[in-house]
Amino acid sequence: MMSYGLRVLLTLMTFFAASAAPADDSLPIPTDDLVFCTVCHGVQLMGNPIIKAPRLSGMETWYIEQQLENFRQGVRGNHDSDGLGQEMRTMAAALSDQQMVAAVKFANATRSAVPDTTVSGDADNGKVIFSTCAACHGVGGEGNEALGSPDLTIANDWYLVTQLENFKSGNRGSNPGDAYGMQMRASVQLLADDDAIRDVVSYINTLRNP
Repeated sequence: MMSYGLRVLLTLMTFFAASAAPADDSLPIPTDDLVFCTVCHGVQLMGNPIIKAPRLSGMETWYIEQQLENFRQGVRGNHDSDGLGQEMRTMAAALSDQQMVAAVKFANATRSAVPDTTVSGDADNGKVIFSTCAACHGVGGEGNEALGSPDLTIANDWYLVTQLENFKSGNRGSNPGDAYGMQMRASVQLLADDDAIRDVVSYINTLRNP
């Protein structure tokens, strides 16, 4: 496993490299108490695959709030095998109510490029599999707040693979307080193997808007 010091160094390298990009006055600037969000998730929360910090840019406010609260309450990030979730749980637990509201608004207001495609699979087979996912996440993967289903098209494909694996193994969605997570865990059991996970994520990649 990557050492803590190396993780910090790689994160800072990514952060400062992105900071060198031309400024855009239309983009939100984090307040001092929210800068730590960008240290892991990158400028404009564009994500950092080196340390597996996902893109949060433009994510729905209701979903960010839900997940931060899950982390803060220990509903998510409490599994022994979910090291990254445990790190996020620690960060969320340190947020005051006011900081959480500000973090949610900041994340939703950020803007960054569509994530690169890193996962390959059989998108045609993935389309067949996704017909079941579409019942909650929409035919275009756009999500459905009423069903607690986030937009899948704005997330890193490697992060989708990781979370599908987490749901399937029980690293996520096992806590009785996570009703939506438990539903997702049950649904993911329909994915037969790792190939099926890559196939459905490959199809989701085709739904992304430039």
